[in-house]
Amino acid sequence: MTKDLSNTNDVNTDKTATSSAWGGRFSEATDAFVQRFTASVDFDQRMYLEDIEGSIAHATMLAKVGVLSDDEKQQIYAGLEGVRADIEQGTFEWSVELEDVHMNIESALTKRIGITGKKLHTGRSRNDQVATDIRLYVRSAIDAIAKELTRLQEGLLVVAEREAGTIMPGFTHLQTAQPVTFGHHLMAWFEMLSRDFDRFMDCRQRLNQSPLGAAALAGTTYPIDRDYTADLLGFERPTANSLDSVSDRDFAIEFCSAASVLLMHLSRASEELILWTSAQFDFIDLPDRFCTGSSIMPQKKNPDVPELVRGKTGRVYGNLTSLLTLMKSQPLAYNKDNQEDKEPLFDTIDTVRDCLRAFADMIPAIQAKKDNMYQAAKKGFSTATDLADYLVRKGIAFRDSHEIVGKSVAYGIEQNKDLSEMTLAELQQFSTTIEQDVFDVLTLEGSVAARNHIGGTAPKQVKAAVDNAKQLLAARS
Repeated sequence: MTKDLSNTNDVNTDKTATSSAWGGRFSEATDAFVQRFTASVDFDQRMYLEDIEGSIAHATMLAKVGVLSDDEKQQIYAGLEGVRADIEQGTFEWSVELEDVHMNIESALTKRIGITGKKLHTGRSRNDQVATDIRLYVRSAIDAIAKELTRLQEGLLVVAEREAGTIMPGFTHLQTAQPVTFGHHLMAWFEMLSRDFDRFMDCRQRLNQSPLGAAALAGTTYPIDRDYTADLLGFERPTANSLDSVSDRDFAIEFCSAASVLLMHLSRASEELILWTSAQFDFIDLPDRFCTGSSIMPQKKNPDVPELVRGKTGRVYGNLTSLLTLMKSQPLAYNKDNQEDKEPLFDTIDTVRDCLRAFADMIPAIQAKKDNMYQAAKKGFSTATDLADYLVRKGIAFRDSHEIVGKSVAYGIEQNKDLSEMTLAELQQFSTTIEQDVFDVLTLEGSVAARNHIGGTAPKQVKAAVDNAKQLLAARS
């Protein structure tokens, strides 16, 4: 019968045997609730591959320096491969009593191969073991995230190239500002994601150092070769200080910081997708497979994927704050607090990968409603700046031209006419400098084409930006 742990009296009297891994010091069994409270195996078991990989590298090094015989090394190899197979086949029995992924695997290894399994932990501690596992895990996560980021950017390039000449309103303060092309807008997202990619790569470079061999906090008296284990695990080098090696989690914080900036960018894109799919904008169409309906309103097509990505941004921000708070007052070296690093870190990894996958699948399927975009760009006097620039080129000071255009816009509002819809005579009410050639710049096409420089919205520049971006992505592979 399961004991009711809500009763504190029951909790205080429910005892179980101490862990054989460290129980020699203790004369009293660990409280059953405390055992469950302090265990991490429910969530850190996802690092089993990294734990086994680190153990194989450690055993290889121990054999190289003569701490293990070649026969013992081979026994450990075979035993760990058997444990891995059991885990992947779903037959491995995880035990809360063994606290974490490390002790569960070591215990299973010892059951398989006997006393040789107990020799594996020579020259290391769970402190440097978990620090190594997490670095390996985050490094793999960054590699997977980088692939999804690249796939999303490839999708953006497909749509941006297709819509390089599609005119839409550009906004500031969510008010019509100047006409831009849809391709140019999407390339703005591409640039954001490129910086995100660089941030993750920068984080990967800094975390790619091996803590293995730092042991509990001071190193070990065994003749270990840390350069060798670092090389076996694909690390650039060993960490330089044993105290720092086992106790700091700044690489995890940096990862969550990069993830937060990425989700901020995805959230901004999500907000625009949500607006653009609304009946009020009606700029784009998202395929049905990325939307849901309403249980009561049959006409509804809700952009749930971007809405959920927008919502998950707060979750990732919270995880970053959790890790920063976790570390803010910790003295050197390792503290049990650090067990709390994994759940927010793992959740961030899962959330980022899912959001990127959703976006990478969705973006190439966007369909632009070109006519709606074009008609929207004609509203709000989006070529007013072009008229001001035209007057400056005719010799009128910018501040004077600004006033002339302001009066022209006020007249347009009164007459319900866009600048491009006014006659030459109407425009000349405000300045006789205006001539027939003004209509070359007052059209939407003329406005976007005139911004023909690096970073500009002219279709020619959008296509050039897409070509450059393709080269950037090709260089990653």
